[in-house]
Amino acid sequence: MATARLAPGVALVTVPGQGLAVRTPDGEFLRVDTGAVAPDAVVAHLTGGHGRPALTGTGRPDHGPAATAPGPSAPGADGGELAGLVAAFDDAGFLVREEAGIRGPLAGRTVVVLGDDVLTEPLTRFVRAEAGEVRRATRLTDLADEPSPDAVVWCLDSPVPHGLWDEADRLPARGAGWLRCHREGTTAWLEPLAAAPGDVTSADVRLRRLAATPAHRELAAYWAASCTHDTGPAHTAASAALTACLLTADLIAWASGRGGSRRLRRVDLRDLTVDEHTVLPVPAVAPLTR
Repeated sequence: MATARLAPGVALVTVPGQGLAVRTPDGEFLRVDTGAVAPDAVVAHLTGGHGRPALTGTGRPDHGPAATAPGPSAPGADGGELAGLVAAFDDAGFLVREEAGIRGPLAGRTVVVLGDDVLTEPLTRFVRAEAGEVRRATRLTDLADEPSPDAVVWCLDSPVPHGLWDEADRLPARGAGWLRCHREGTTAWLEPLAAAPGDVTSADVRLRRLAATPAHRELAAYWAASCTHDTGPAHTAASAALTACLLTADLIAWASGRGGSRRLRRVDLRDLTVDEHTVLPVPAVAPLTR
């Protein structure tokens, strides 16, 4: 039979004079009535004996001699109550079973990463740390002979060349998640993850940004490379790690079933501040007739 252990983010806390409490992954504290079972027995059972019992219940100096925590199948009057407590923890979603293991949030997901190494290298590490599979590519056509990925992430340490992401904007219609970021001067732009037809694409972001500035002609010319060479500042290790973390968080949200988003984020590379703005897709319109 599999051994029950605390789920990630769940902690047991002994409150002086109050007994045992559970801190949930969301930071909520719930009081536990352990009945005749010593708090140390619950802690030891659910942590495999690594729950710092000296800091709990009868293990504290002001509570007398430390109790001996029974194992998972220890006999005695507490056995049934301990099993009932474990079942209650399990029903509340506070336990995992060791035989099943703990799956990372990106387990079973294949993510193709393209772009500049300063960003793709930390992103690759973070995605793999969350159990995702990463494939590297240099251009979108590299995917033609490969199994379709679950998501594509394209990271640039520069402005986006004209038309580079036009084909990638069609990925959500093909069932793949589409996430991207780029840098313009001292600002890194992280665009929303698109996961289905109608989600916010790169083209939508460009149109919305043009509509939001009186300098739309100048911005369009800048995107068309009608400007001097961009001399930076380029991403540092810190700003690249922050950007990769934010992108990984978007992938985890998508993998958990929350789909695409409508959040456009900006990272100031000078002080690493982040702000965000809601951006909506641009509705399709009929062509003008003469």
